[in-house]
Amino acid sequence: MGKAPLFLFGVLYLFCIADADYTIYKDPKQPLNKRIKDLMGKMTLEEKIGQMTQIERSVASAEVVKKYFIGSVLSGGGSVPAPQASPEKWIDMVNDFQKGSLSTRLGIPTIYGIDAVHGNNNVYKATIFPHNIGLGATRDPQLVKKIGAATALEVRATGINYAFAPCIAVCRDPRWGRCYESYSEDPMIVRSMTEIISGLQGDVPANSRKGVPYLGGQHKVIVSAKHYVGDGGTTHGINENNTVASMHELLSIHMPAYYDSIIKGVSTIMVSYSSFNGTKMHANRDLITGFLKKTQRFRGFVISDWQGIDRITSPPHANYTYSILAAVNAGIDMVMVPYNYTEFIDGLTFLVKNNFVSMARINDAVRRILRVKFTMGVFENPLADYSMAKYLGIQEHRELAREAVRKSLVLLKNGKSAEKPLIPLSKTAPKILVAGTHADDIGNQCGGWTIEWQGKSGNTTAGTTILTAVRNTVDPKTEVVFSQNPDSGYVKQNNFSYAIVVVGELPYSETMGDSLNLTLAEPAPTIIKNVCGSVKCVVVLVTGRPVVIQPLVDQIDALVAAWLPGSEGQGVADVLFGDYGFSGKLPHTWFKTVDQLPMNVGDRVYDPLYPFGYGLTTNPVKGN
Repeated sequence: MGKAPLFLFGVLYLFCIADADYTIYKDPKQPLNKRIKDLMGKMTLEEKIGQMTQIERSVASAEVVKKYFIGSVLSGGGSVPAPQASPEKWIDMVNDFQKGSLSTRLGIPTIYGIDAVHGNNNVYKATIFPHNIGLGATRDPQLVKKIGAATALEVRATGINYAFAPCIAVCRDPRWGRCYESYSEDPMIVRSMTEIISGLQGDVPANSRKGVPYLGGQHKVIVSAKHYVGDGGTTHGINENNTVASMHELLSIHMPAYYDSIIKGVSTIMVSYSSFNGTKMHANRDLITGFLKKTQRFRGFVISDWQGIDRITSPPHANYTYSILAAVNAGIDMVMVPYNYTEFIDGLTFLVKNNFVSMARINDAVRRILRVKFTMGVFENPLADYSMAKYLGIQEHRELAREAVRKSLVLLKNGKSAEKPLIPLSKTAPKILVAGTHADDIGNQCGGWTIEWQGKSGNTTAGTTILTAVRNTVDPKTEVVFSQNPDSGYVKQNNFSYAIVVVGELPYSETMGDSLNLTLAEPAPTIIKNVCGSVKCVVVLVTGRPVVIQPLVDQIDALVAAWLPGSEGQGVADVLFGDYGFSGKLPHTWFKTVDQLPMNVGDRVYDPLYPFGYGLTTNPVKGN
């Protein structure tokens, strides 16, 4: 009889121990809001502000993440664990940071963000898809959704769970250095291309509440629709400048794609560096808290851009305490600091303790961040899975990118007269010339945001150049001669059947790409004149936007806008030689002179070289 009470005491003791270990927020079976409430009830101010802080990997470590309760780490453009790092090397780094967060008192996992804007483009040997301007030319939202799904796998292949994409800007002036990140000048096309969110994050369940963030499993990534709002409408297309517009214009041109993004369960929204009618978007409480959070009922979190709050003042960082105050009170939930995190943490702590920023505002920010983290399953799956590494740059994704290239090409001219088309080109011509600065350069072909922030000319990553694609495609007996910048005498003496000239813009991103003249730099015009003045030629333009081409058009037999096609140049040859037909349509108006800009479809005065939606078509050559 004496043993029974002892046994019962032991059982009760075990139940008590188990109950002591049990926490509601760690139980995935508990309702989402209950988990959020439980965790927030346990968090100190220091832990909450840590969650609102995103820092760059170069200043991060497991120790820093643990000490400051850091909510998120990121790679800036070109910021990598090592040059040509393998997927496993990336996973090692991401997991090391995560182990720091898991060793904190509450074990709140961090999330890792990267600019995967045309594939996982910072990573060596990743599939590089065409930039958004090319995808806009496809008019194919389902293709773009597939690209989103492929990109998600390649981001997960490196252990990363957060992509700073898509850019849903509506570029209204090609002088803007980010125009290639915009699908179109037409908000309806941009809206249709938000289908990429469903590819990246997964399809929102039919019964899901509008505005609630969603993630469809560990093979998907959370995303950030950007840059809220009006980034594509700045005066003269100057990056980070002022968008002067009525509220009606803002809501009808620049806002609609955000409605679609929210309906599709977008997890985060990134704020624009630009201003709206003189008010910095990073300090615009009416549009962030008032319109986005209250009117649109967005329930994910709002993140700043890189040093975005610093740029509230002029010069940047002139009064950082004010910048923190203005940004957080405007409704920004997570700040991409990215370097001076102690200054941000100390500044926000001071503002809260002195009642300049309310605890209600801090709690709103943290509640949103935790909602996204719980939704994405990072509490249950905090460490990256090495088995995902196999998806980086796989052939299936390269074939998808090749398809996207084919569909993105816009044929602007085909022959000196419609009766004598030059395209499709003959595969059996005895001797052909390939010329130009962009014919055999994978870096030029991919453009900015590739391996490095600004991109870089040269053999920067794995892929197929257009020259290699031509050689792969023509008859083995056809002699393919490559000369980057031949003189006219050389061209005339060599009895070429025809020439393919591939020229364009050198890689750039953001402000470095702003251009008031939009002319092709030398030697491109000289190459076109020397080659096309001497032999039948097709000019393939590798550019991030329409450029000045009118003075050269009469000398050119056939003209193709290839945009920034990415790593799979074989898609260009597929269409030039008639294995597939041309089908792309201009996503942007092609102007005659820069004096006409800005000029968009629907304008009262509209006199373009090639109108929005223009694009000649060809049929595939049977049995080719």
